[in-house]
Amino acid sequence: MAPKASDDTTTGGESTGAEADDLRLGRRKAARYIVPVTVIGVAAATIGLVPALADSGDPDLPKITAQQLLDKIAASDVQQLSGTVKISTDLGLPDLGGLESGLLSGATQGGDGSSADPSTKLTELASGTHTLRVAADGPDRQKLSLLEDAAEYSVIHNGKDVWGYDSASNEVYHSTADENSGEGAGKGSGKAETPVPATPKELTEDALKAVDDTTSVTVDGTVQVAGRDAYKLLVKPKQSGSTVGAISVAVDAKTGLPLKFTLTPASGGAAVVDAGFTQVSFAKPAASTFDFTAPKGAKVTEGDEAGESAPGHPGRSDDLAKDLEGAEGAEGPDGLDGLNVLGEGWTSVAVFDTGGEGMPSGAEAGGDLGGFLGSFGDKVTGKFGSGTVFSTRLINALMTDDGKVYVGAVTKDALVKAANAAK
Repeated sequence: MAPKASDDTTTGGESTGAEADDLRLGRRKAARYIVPVTVIGVAAATIGLVPALADSGDPDLPKITAQQLLDKIAASDVQQLSGTVKISTDLGLPDLGGLESGLLSGATQGGDGSSADPSTKLTELASGTHTLRVAADGPDRQKLSLLEDAAEYSVIHNGKDVWGYDSASNEVYHSTADENSGEGAGKGSGKAETPVPATPKELTEDALKAVDDTTSVTVDGTVQVAGRDAYKLLVKPKQSGSTVGAISVAVDAKTGLPLKFTLTPASGGAAVVDAGFTQVSFAKPAASTFDFTAPKGAKVTEGDEAGESAPGHPGRSDDLAKDLEGAEGAEGPDGLDGLNVLGEGWTSVAVFDTGGEGMPSGAEAGGDLGGFLGSFGDKVTGKFGSGTVFSTRLINALMTDDGKVYVGAVTKDALVKAANAAK
């Protein structure tokens, strides 16, 4: 019979202060020591329960508490693996015939717009369903391949070199890994930054950072994923107003590696993010897996030529997430002044002033952008004045007519409430 967590595995509530402190400590340890399966770091906000990800069956495993499972994740030290990951995303963007994907890609286009630049190519993971092939051999060698119809895109990290290759366009992107990035990776290790976490381990790392007294953390039974016995860690906001309903993580019972990550919205329906292994092996990959030589006739773009200081660009050390972290009252990213965080936990809202006159209407913006904005913006009013809320199934943003922006994983009503309170 699958183990269930008792009340004492939930933060806050009836838990003692010591137990809550232990759970928070476990969360911090887990967030600190989890090393991404692909230090190349892929990105996505994502959907759809994919039946192939989880096998049927309810393995009989020893009972475990939430604290013990967090400790197991924190202690996980998988250095070698290979496998296939299926990732699906559904942010609830309007159907614009693929326009939304083009806009996302264009927004992160770096330098000369090389199709092999990871910061451009990997934004495709922000919508639809994709199959990834991953391999890792320690902190210095990783490979991730995005499999497409009659084409393949790969990012290879081998020592100090990071290569991106788009077979469809026969373009190559090359940059140098930062040897001091990648927490806990050790001397001589590297991590190339890209905009989206795509593997279950990367997604879990981000989720655990949000665990605090406003969060319920329990063990929700057992499951089989890719033929492996796993425990299910269930993370749920205690606060109302969050767009996050629950996060479920299947944790390998033997290694502690997250095998599957599912984020379901508070509004119900299909998952916003669903990523998991369909096949995984912990054997050492062949050394040739990480070899790369630019094909004859390929266009090669060097990272410094493409401008590595661009936001979200591989190799940029002060990416957006780092800019936002601890930035309350400071100058925001890309020159946005007065970035502040309102509230706490899962209902926190980031607010900054664009210094402009608010979001243009669809007609004012014109072209593709105008149609995109006008298709899902809702006009709202309150003590703050008036503005437009742009909604997805996970992240909502309110831009007031005087140029302030409120954004968070909260409902439209929560955004308006935050804006009224800040007035």
